[in-house]
Amino acid sequence: MSANSPFRPTLGLLLCKRIMARVASINKIGLRMREILSIVCCLFVLLLCELSVANNLPRNLPVPGGIALVTLPGHSASKTDIPRAYYQKQRVMVVANVTLDSNWLAVVGIPLTTKPGQQTLNIVDHKGKASSVPFQILPKSYREQHLTITNKRQVNPLKQDLERIVREKKEIVAAFGDWHKTSPSFPAFSLPLVGEISSPFGLRRFFNEQPRKPHSGLDIAAAEGTPVYAPAAGIVSVTGNYFFNGNTIIINHSNGLVSMYCHLQTIAVKAGQQVDSGTHIGQVGKTGRVTGPHLHWSVSLNNARVDPGLLFEFEAKGS
Repeated sequence: MSANSPFRPTLGLLLCKRIMARVASINKIGLRMREILSIVCCLFVLLLCELSVANNLPRNLPVPGGIALVTLPGHSASKTDIPRAYYQKQRVMVVANVTLDSNWLAVVGIPLTTKPGQQTLNIVDHKGKASSVPFQILPKSYREQHLTITNKRQVNPLKQDLERIVREKKEIVAAFGDWHKTSPSFPAFSLPLVGEISSPFGLRRFFNEQPRKPHSGLDIAAAEGTPVYAPAAGIVSVTGNYFFNGNTIIINHSNGLVSMYCHLQTIAVKAGQQVDSGTHIGQVGKTGRVTGPHLHWSVSLNNARVDPGLLFEFEAKGS
């Protein structure tokens, strides 16, 4: 069981308590049978939780801004040949599924702009044979957030600012789209710092009452200087100071999984540096477009920004 996944076992125990209470309320069977049934049900639940931890899989939530776990039928994970999967022309992470069906599993990031309905995952096996797997995207609405930015230039940039913003956007998009291939598994994630979730993922934002793009990350409020740690192993692909994001770090965790850390006070790593889970990478700050000190944490899968809360057994309030 992963030390970086403390929430799943807790969830399993809570489910066991509910099951035992439910079985105890059944009066049609004897006491001994109720005890046996409770034990069997709890063992099954804990097995599923253990398998989820072994996979380190994110929560399956196929909505805009969410993650879809799509089984690839006919592609057994017992074989060494890993199929390639593509969604909206972006390569998708494929991991070994250690659950009972033992098929390969596609971990699909769903862009916030995706409309609900049927989507198609394109598959290419090791022989070049193409196939497709349909999956459904469910609707989800995100609440509004209205913020007042005192630096008007951060809301309506000048011409020279726009040139810088365009240049910086290309760098960030390229980093999100960079594909590093490693072993077919999803890494265990921990939180980059302890703090209050001040702005959940997906908020429909208004700056000084002007509509802007939805919030593509998770904001964690903390005091300036609070240490920020890498939530999983990876390679630092980009560091720099950006107009909107302030001091920023981007880490590539391989197989299309990338994370970004913005508004930092200081940066403690360099591009090209290998980091482990728990490596100190910087400190919380208030650089860039902010209303106060916090960490903006983004997670990208197949170049789609997804809710970082799906990597843990919790859901941020207000999301």
